[in-house]
Amino acid sequence: MADSLPSEFDVIVIGTGLPESIIAAACSRSGQRVLHVDSRSYYGGNWASFSFSGLLSWLKEHQENSDIVNECPSWQEKILENEEGIALSRTDKTIQHVEVFCYASQDLHEDVEEAGALQKNHASVTSVNSTEPADSACLPTEDESLSTTSCEIPTEQTPSSDPERALEVNYVQVTGEKEYHCDDKTCFPSTEEKETSENVPVAEDTAEQPKKNRITYSQIIKEGRRFNIDLVSKLLYSRGLLIELLIKSNVSRYAEFKNITRILAFREGRVKQVPCSRADVFNSKQLTMVEKRMLMKFLTFCMEYEEHPDEYKAYEEIAFSEYLKTQKLTPNLQYFVLHSMAMTSETGSSTLDGLRATKNFLHCLGRYGNTPFLFPLYGQGELPQCFCRMCAVFGGIYCLRHSVQCLVVDKESGKCKAIIDQYGQRIISKHFLVEDSYLSENTCSHVQYRQISRAVLITDRSVLKTDSDQQISILTVPAEEPGTFAVRVIELCSSTMTCMKGSYLVHLTCTSSKTAREDLEPVVQKLFTPYTETEIENEKVEKPRLLWGLYFNMRDSSDVSRNSYNDLPSNVYVCSGPDCALGNDNAVKQAEALFQQICPNEDFCPPPPNPEDIILDGDSLQPEVSESSALPEANSETPKESSNLRNPEEPSE
Repeated sequence: MADSLPSEFDVIVIGTGLPESIIAAACSRSGQRVLHVDSRSYYGGNWASFSFSGLLSWLKEHQENSDIVNECPSWQEKILENEEGIALSRTDKTIQHVEVFCYASQDLHEDVEEAGALQKNHASVTSVNSTEPADSACLPTEDESLSTTSCEIPTEQTPSSDPERALEVNYVQVTGEKEYHCDDKTCFPSTEEKETSENVPVAEDTAEQPKKNRITYSQIIKEGRRFNIDLVSKLLYSRGLLIELLIKSNVSRYAEFKNITRILAFREGRVKQVPCSRADVFNSKQLTMVEKRMLMKFLTFCMEYEEHPDEYKAYEEIAFSEYLKTQKLTPNLQYFVLHSMAMTSETGSSTLDGLRATKNFLHCLGRYGNTPFLFPLYGQGELPQCFCRMCAVFGGIYCLRHSVQCLVVDKESGKCKAIIDQYGQRIISKHFLVEDSYLSENTCSHVQYRQISRAVLITDRSVLKTDSDQQISILTVPAEEPGTFAVRVIELCSSTMTCMKGSYLVHLTCTSSKTAREDLEPVVQKLFTPYTETEIENEKVEKPRLLWGLYFNMRDSSDVSRNSYNDLPSNVYVCSGPDCALGNDNAVKQAEALFQQICPNEDFCPPPPNPEDIILDGDSLQPEVSESSALPEANSETPKESSNLRNPEEPSE
């Protein structure tokens, strides 16, 4: 691969996270020659989404990171006398304090594998026996080996293959069309499952009907390709910067989206639905008629608060929660506005910030549904890939599993002039973009990072049960102790293509004050109950059952200034990883600001040319014609997308 790479580009991008992918697409669209490389085997970096087995492989890679020994770098002998090298890191240190729990029972077939997967990854999960307390289930440390404890269940609970096909993610290796997998130890064809189910007596089958709905760990493994688990949990504001960029650039053709169906609140130990739109407010059975009028009057003011400065000027410097107490709102309404609309805490924002956030929430209502938020089908990891596709369409070159050893800096000018890759090839460029995790400890020795606490849970039902089992919800649980932060909970159903049928995928996120487990476990205990046999017998359990859980801390480099890095040349730009905010505005703002430094006076991600408007009067237009004509073919897998995000100036295709 390295021998065939050109030796010179205009822009070299290292890392395939969302900001880097947007910049690469914008530069390629403006006519720059772009090389986009990533040492990982998948797109997205910490913005990626994984199948279940892919996530277990990712966990295993991070555990083994500490065992990697850096060999003597061969790039030093390639540095000339008038040059110096800036070494890049070979290990990813952005993930810490990883702890995995498995509460779901395992059946007799411990070697059941994900359909189509080539590698086994069971060693990455610690399984919890149903008789053990939850505290005994954590991984000891990142450096210690992981163990697996089996738990037997009757053969009648062996899961059967689902005939539907899930989207194939590019990092999953596929063996073929069959719905079972054979390795050197065991083979599990679908006929064998039928035989085991036939051995169960009919009378027992009818008596144990509720138990057939149990989800086992083996079933999660086997249906693992139906999961698309995000490393970072975010939503898209329907009028946010990322949605506008997707529409403007027409990158939205590469993705599909679903509307978040409900906003929830956690108050007095119970989960409640928050009325958002006018129709929701007046149809709500939780609010009295007086409360409905109070709420509508206040929300109307929030939409027009800038026109009435006298109403809030005296309260600008105090907390938004204190300002709400001065309004004619009941405690119930104050809670809804503060935590579920402004999505802040008692001391988290000023009155002006709270009013601005509430207005933004209301402004986004109604564009695509009855809530302000959208979620991309197949997970957040689709978005970087969409922009990478746009970059490739306009000539960008991509190399995964391709690491860069160092940046080459000219001593006289002080600017970076080239990179040296893993094969020792020198590739020259004018501009270099590097994702923060690739910078070495020497470069980042003075950087102070924040951390994000994350949890990923698989549960058997929703936190708020309704007639429909296809609800997509967002819930904010306020902080209870000083020094801690509110926890954002996003619950995804199977229609988002992120989990198997009959299960829910739950993401918890907050700014770290301790380890992820210490920050998030109290909220998990409030909302869920561990899956145990004794709980199964009691069908009246109100809380959803927790089947599997993962905790980890992720580095937040979004607020690091460029001056914090040591000795970076002026033409080397640093992209941060994901931040803790709900939306993606920071990534878009960062990408646009860096693009303007690289290509001043250029339009940022303009719409692609319409093939019908291109006049074939020269060879220079030929690439655009062929690239544009290829777009409908790339969109053939997502015909429904155009009905979700439409460019108001152009008819949908």
